[in-house]
Amino acid sequence: METTLRADEVISRIKQLHTNGSLLSKKQVKQNEPELMRNALFYFPSWEHALKNAELL
Repeated sequence: METTLRADEVISRIKQLHTNGSLLSKKQVKQNEPELMRNALFYFPSWEHALKNAELL
């Protein structure tokens, strides 16, 4: 799979969504930000790991 974001960009985007008040559930992000979800799951073993790396869990 080709990625369109670097790992640090994934983390920044997650933090930005959080700051904007967006829901960060896996289902919501998969629906609203599919590219972010694909990239997050490329770099991290799960969506929860991505949230932990963004210091949101």
